[in-house]
Amino acid sequence: MSRDVDERKKRAALRKLRKAAALAEQGLGPELSDWERQFLEEIEARIETYGSAFADPEKGAEGEALSSLQRIKLKEIDKKARGKGKSGFKSKTRPAYTPRVRDIAAEDEEPPVAPSGPPPSRPMAPRLVTAPTHPPPPQDTPATPTPRPRFRVIEGGRQTADD
Repeated sequence: MSRDVDERKKRAALRKLRKAAALAEQGLGPELSDWERQFLEEIEARIETYGSAFADPEKGAEGEALSSLQRIKLKEIDKKARGKGKSGFKSKTRPAYTPRVRDIAAEDEEPPVAPSGPPPSRPMAPRLVTAPTHPPPPQDTPATPTPRPRFRVIEGGRQTADD
């Protein structure tokens, strides 16, 4: 059962697939993996047979030959075949990571001398303290409970249906 896919979009998808495979054979970039080669072959076969490489309409637009994820993977394979590599979120201002390396030659010399005297005191371990929910009353006056709020009737307010 084939889907109604625009012939131009079908031909464009096949052209992109075949071009990526041809570029990979030229060897401009690293060699494609077995999975990537199999992906290109299977997608091409599905488009030629069914007109589209995906069946679930939630994975891509109605008249498209490739799903959105297939299109993204095809772009990655095409970039790899061209030798451009993956593009990602790379910071150009940050220098490249250099791992810390021990200098074994410096360790073979005499070990550092421990300082004499009492050992340094250890810092206190943090402890959990609950904060009061309200400030404590002043010490010179006794604590009195707060009176309940008084309700006032404002004249000229909301009119009821009885009036």
